[in-house]
Amino acid sequence: MEICKHNEFCGGCIYQGCDYDSQLEIKKNEVLELLDKKGVKPEFIDEIEGCPKQYRYRNKMEYTFGDMVKDGEMTLGMHKKGNFMSIITVDECQLVDEDFNRILSYTLDFAKERGYKFYHKKTHKGLLRNLIVRKGERTGELLVNIVTSSEEGFDEEAFASGLLALELSNHIVGVLRTFNDNLADAVVCQSLKALWGRDYYNERILNLNFKVSAFSFFQTNVEAVERLYTEALDLIDELDGKTVFDLYCGTGTISQIMALKAKSVVGIELVPEAVEAAKANAALNGLDNCRFIAGDVFEVLKTVEQKPDVIVVDPPRVGIQPKALDKILEYGVSQIVYVSCNPKTLVENIKYMEYYGYRCKYLKPFDNFPFTKHCETIALLQKNDN
Repeated sequence: MEICKHNEFCGGCIYQGCDYDSQLEIKKNEVLELLDKKGVKPEFIDEIEGCPKQYRYRNKMEYTFGDMVKDGEMTLGMHKKGNFMSIITVDECQLVDEDFNRILSYTLDFAKERGYKFYHKKTHKGLLRNLIVRKGERTGELLVNIVTSSEEGFDEEAFASGLLALELSNHIVGVLRTFNDNLADAVVCQSLKALWGRDYYNERILNLNFKVSAFSFFQTNVEAVERLYTEALDLIDELDGKTVFDLYCGTGTISQIMALKAKSVVGIELVPEAVEAAKANAALNGLDNCRFIAGDVFEVLKTVEQKPDVIVVDPPRVGIQPKALDKILEYGVSQIVYVSCNPKTLVENIKYMEYYGYRCKYLKPFDNFPFTKHCETIALLQKNDN
C-alpha cells in the first residue's frame, strides 16, 4: 500500500514509508534499550510478535470537527502534527475499514451542506464536536455516534436516514447522538440519544460474547489482542482451582477468559461503566465465578478479604502507582502476569518489583498497532524461592 496521503499533516502514524520488518525492529530495540537503561535483565526475551494485519485493523476511531486553517472550511478528522488547534480531514485513513472513511465523508458533506458550525475550543460556541465510529470485527456491526453541543438545529432524522442509505461492507446497528456542553476538549457524555437502532454492538473474542456500549473501553485491535491474551495467560502455570485477581480489568475480557478455568476471578477497575459492562458480559457468557468491583485498585484491595493465588495486571499507560504496587506485592503470590501498553512504565514497575524478590522470567513485545508509536508487552514475574 502506498504512503498515506494524510501523512504530511496527520499525527496518527509515525512509520509511514517504513517497511514492516523495520518497524518491528525499531519497536523491539526500544524495549531492549529501556530494559538496559534500568538494568532489568529478564531470563528470556522472546521475539517481537507482528500484527496479523498491518492495515485496516482499528475497530474504533474518534474524529474531531474543526478547521485546518483559522476560519477555513470545516474539516473532520485528526489533530495536525504539532498544532492542536488544526484538524485535518482523514477520509482515506489506511488503519480503518473503508466503511469508516465513507461514514466520515458522508458526515462532513452533510454538515457542510447544512451550514452547521463546529464547536470552537476558545469561544465555546458551535454545534458539531466529534464523530465516533466503532465496529464489531467478528460481527460486522457498526455503531455511529455524533457528538454535538445542545445547540438547536441538527437534523437528526436526515442524518440517520442518510447514513443508513450508504453502501457499506458492514452494517450499521445504531446511530447515536451524544450531547456534550462541557468546556473541556474531550468527549464527555452528558446525555445519549439513540436516533436509530441500538446503543451497543456485539463482538466475539476467544469464543466469548461481548456487548460493547457506546462509551465502553474495548480492545482496539481484536485479532492482535487475542494472540496477546492467549500467550499472556499461557504463562500461568495452572489456573484450575485457583483464585485470580485481574487488576485494571477494563470490561473484564481477560477476567472472563480466565474464569473458564479458574475457581474464581476478582476484577477491579476504576471506571464504573466498564465494571457494569463486565458484569453484563459475564452474565451473557454464563460465568458466575467472576466478581467485578469498581474503584481505585489500592483502595479496593484494602477491602477485599479473598487472597489471590495469581495476579494479572493490565494497567493504563502511567503504569502501576507505588502504593498500589506495594499492596499487590504484599500478597506474595508466586506469579504475576503483567500486560502493558507502555514499555517504559512496565520496566520501571519491574525494577521496583525486583526489590520485593520478584524476577522477570519472560518478556515479549507485541506490535498491535502498525505504523504508530505504540508497543504492547507481556511479562511474567516470579517470586524468588528464597
